[in-house]
Amino acid sequence: MSDFVWEPTPEYVERANLTRLAGRLGADGYPELHRISIEEPDRFWPALIEDLGIEFSRPWDAVLDDSRGPEWTRWFVGGRLNVARVCVHRRAASDAEALVGLYEDGERDSLTWAEASREVTQLAEALVELGVEPGDRVAILMPMCPAVAIASHACAHVGAVQVPIFSGFAGPAIATRLEDSQAKVVICADWSLRRGKRMDMRATLDDAGRFAVEHVIEWNRESRAWPEVVTKQPGTLPPLEVDSETPYLLAYTSGTTGKPKGALHVQGGFLVSIARETAYQTNVSEGDRIHFATDMGWIMGPWTVVGGGAAGATIVFAEGAPDWPDDRLWRLVESERISMLGVSPTLVRALIPKGEPQTDLSSLRAICTTGEPWNPDPYRWLSDKVGGSRVPIVNCSGGTEVGACFLTTIVTEPIKAVSVGFPAVGEDMDVVDAEGNSVRGEVGELVCRRPWPGMTRGIWGDDERYLDTYWRRFPGIWTHGDWASVDEDGYWFLHGRSDDTLNIAGKRIGPAELESAAIASGIVAEAAAVGVPHEVKGEVAWVFCVPSGDVRDDALVAGAVTDALGKAFKPDRIVWVSALPKTRSAKIVRRAVRARALGEDPGDLSTLENPESLEEIADAVS
Repeated sequence: MSDFVWEPTPEYVERANLTRLAGRLGADGYPELHRISIEEPDRFWPALIEDLGIEFSRPWDAVLDDSRGPEWTRWFVGGRLNVARVCVHRRAASDAEALVGLYEDGERDSLTWAEASREVTQLAEALVELGVEPGDRVAILMPMCPAVAIASHACAHVGAVQVPIFSGFAGPAIATRLEDSQAKVVICADWSLRRGKRMDMRATLDDAGRFAVEHVIEWNRESRAWPEVVTKQPGTLPPLEVDSETPYLLAYTSGTTGKPKGALHVQGGFLVSIARETAYQTNVSEGDRIHFATDMGWIMGPWTVVGGGAAGATIVFAEGAPDWPDDRLWRLVESERISMLGVSPTLVRALIPKGEPQTDLSSLRAICTTGEPWNPDPYRWLSDKVGGSRVPIVNCSGGTEVGACFLTTIVTEPIKAVSVGFPAVGEDMDVVDAEGNSVRGEVGELVCRRPWPGMTRGIWGDDERYLDTYWRRFPGIWTHGDWASVDEDGYWFLHGRSDDTLNIAGKRIGPAELESAAIASGIVAEAAAVGVPHEVKGEVAWVFCVPSGDVRDDALVAGAVTDALGKAFKPDRIVWVSALPKTRSAKIVRRAVRARALGEDPGDLSTLENPESLEEIADAVS
């Protein structure tokens, strides 16, 4: 079909990890494999775990137990394992490169699997010396570097719950998370670089004031060394084999929908879900080299650490901003021979004005994208200019609370531009109307009809909020908060957060469609569409636009939207700004745009990288 932007060759399909899994289960093609994953979980998940080489130290008694209801389903019941053992220690005899760090000042360091295993063990022993016990929370405030993976796995090694915190947070945002999680220890860098500026991370941690924790383990950025409390340890403590439902990760949402929520994940379910995605979605295998432009404070940070480790891939970390200097990301791909690259649509939109890549990107075999819906033009730029039309864009969507992806491009199937492909294996997805009835060919609420291993085990300290947010609109069904649709060929598409949806003269539309049309005008680099009350129409669209050059032409942008969507959706106002408010995970915070435009309280802004952009928005609409 003409709208396919990539199709796998027969040789590609034959070599794909997903094809190997399908063969193990006797499935003829992806639809049959997905059916088995939903209808026969007792057969599917053991086969997947065996295919991935994940060893439980004690076998499970049951694949799942939903006796308390789908909201509280337990997985791999009675099984015991340790994430650090699976992701690091089982390769401790290898001198191959495991972790690479690239720093903004041009420095590079790396650890072999053997070195990484020893550092994880020593840091784990230091945690024990400081009184950390299984179930205690340990916060991690570090830049993206090998040491952040060491910190993550050291927590798992002793059964502690890691609490990764965005490396660029100010003191109050750190304090909020330390208070909510009641962390006993913080593993912190003394400082790091971002866009050439020194970020004093330990000083910022100290600004958290009365929420200071009992102990801080401070990693030295200049020497890239751990303190004596770590280096003096013998490195002999075996990883603690824990129940599969043992808490592993407390991941705070980015705050795009209000107060950040602490999503709790467990060792067994998180490991299996993420290893599944890395292997079967992005087709990563042992020896590959992967890089994701992210932070440990966003779910794709732990995704990279766990997924890359489980697959036996070399993980390349990069301190600081991926677009500083302009071509940094492309030089990284070339110098490190990256095979799987992870980016967000927002990052790609920011890179386009900086010019096409001038480096050798021939090592790329997959590009993983997530974070928000795509606009067509930036998607095709990524496909053509970065992937050379030969690399699949594995567009996936899930979330912090999902602990996995609901929907993803399938590399054994043709890919449609901006589509999120199909439901991932193990995910029983649907699109429903306001009454909960399945719909096709129209936009509806994205839901999941059955539990899955990677799902959050609740919101930390607030079971009622967990149930209200996800389970009570359609009882027994997870309501995710995204608008989605399925086309005539069975391909799935996202249309933005359902709480961002505009209702213009009785017609509902997601902001992504308005924004894509504005960007297609050719003079807009980024856009945020929000609904504003109107006496006659009920609601009208205001589109906040970041210009791609010197031209600011309201009529041209409004005309582009009208041409694409019809006169009913013509924006009531075009507002030009130099930047849109984004989280450190590169999500545009539309609720904050709307609130500031209307003079209302924008709510929690602790995750914003550029809060000053809201003042410009307020000035622009005044």
